[in-house]
Amino acid sequence: MKMPRPMPLLIVLAISVLALAWPASCADLVLFPVAKDPATSLYTIHTRHGANHVIDLAGPLLWSTCARDHLPAAFSCKDPVCKLVNAYRAPSCRIAGQRCKKQCRAYPYNPITGQCAAADLIHTRLVANTTDGKNPLQQVSVRAVAACAPRNILASLPKDVTGVAGLSASGLALPAQVAASQRVARKFMLCLPRRGEGVAIFGGAPLFLHPESSTGDLTTTLAFAPLRSKRGNPLYYIPVQGIAVNHAQVPLPAHALTAGGVVLCTRVAYTALRADVYRPVVDAFDRALARNDAKVPAVAPFELCYRSSMLWNRLLGYAVPDIALVLEGGKSWTFVGSNSMVDVNSQTACLALVEMKGVKAGDPSAAAVVVGGFQMENHLLQFDLEKKQLGFAKVPFLSACSNFNFTKTQ
Repeated sequence: MKMPRPMPLLIVLAISVLALAWPASCADLVLFPVAKDPATSLYTIHTRHGANHVIDLAGPLLWSTCARDHLPAAFSCKDPVCKLVNAYRAPSCRIAGQRCKKQCRAYPYNPITGQCAAADLIHTRLVANTTDGKNPLQQVSVRAVAACAPRNILASLPKDVTGVAGLSASGLALPAQVAASQRVARKFMLCLPRRGEGVAIFGGAPLFLHPESSTGDLTTTLAFAPLRSKRGNPLYYIPVQGIAVNHAQVPLPAHALTAGGVVLCTRVAYTALRADVYRPVVDAFDRALARNDAKVPAVAPFELCYRSSMLWNRLLGYAVPDIALVLEGGKSWTFVGSNSMVDVNSQTACLALVEMKGVKAGDPSAAAVVVGGFQMENHLLQFDLEKKQLGFAKVPFLSACSNFNFTKTQ
């Protein structure tokens, strides 16, 4: 049997520190509700009474606003936790270059505006529920280390949020902290909703959605791809060998997808493609659909738009060509009409792909494809940080990520 790769030493040390400081209460799966903010298209996770955090898949920290009289945690500059909190600093955060002198400081940043601030570290508690994958079971307190940020860096985030929950593989992001506090596996599942409440489950499987008779345990349907990272970069990358439209490979420039890679990002609403990838994919979709009679003028930021009444609608969304990311071993992550077409008004539906701005074709410093939130909605995604793999599955058309039963069992 192939053994999982060992965790980096700093992460092991940090998790050990947290686990020793706060005894774990249980080893059950940990459940948080997830919602989509209609104004910003960002996703929020409910972390305690009256508090929501924006989900950032690439976020290395957990941070929130605090009262002015908060008590900072006493982490020295040499503490393993301090090394973790400064393992990644946002390029836009120029103040983060300051050297640590005595007490450890964090540099939380807003993933939308890029604004950052120097902040204290604090001990905090998050309120969640344990779960059997079908219902919430009992309330649980998740202890964590968080950065205490000023309110002015909340700009452009949803009105009801108090901070950001980073979900990267960093030792101080939420997955590692839940694992440390609750002694569960370093893996988490996301089921992002289009409306209503979706779920984030930390620790493993299973997951059941209504109607249970037609979906069963969705984790048994997962396909898997390697989950990769780049040094000094908290983004999640997956190796993609090609892109297919209606099962036909799209001709792309040589090494177009390996130059920059393919990343998953909840910060962007719609999948963005670099120019050298965007043009071939959009042209291939247009040819495969072959509905010039249904075309209407473009609606920014989208290029291909159609009169929705002239597109046949079905249970899987509009009957349009499938778009697939072709992975290793012949596997594909496929997006059908419900994830490839967006209704921009009551009469118009557009291909939900956008071209990256300010990025040159083939530029290896920019991702080739950034898979956005709209494409991930109503897919079950499992991030296994121990085995370094991504599990993915489309939620069956009779259900949705918002169909988890949040009624507590007695």
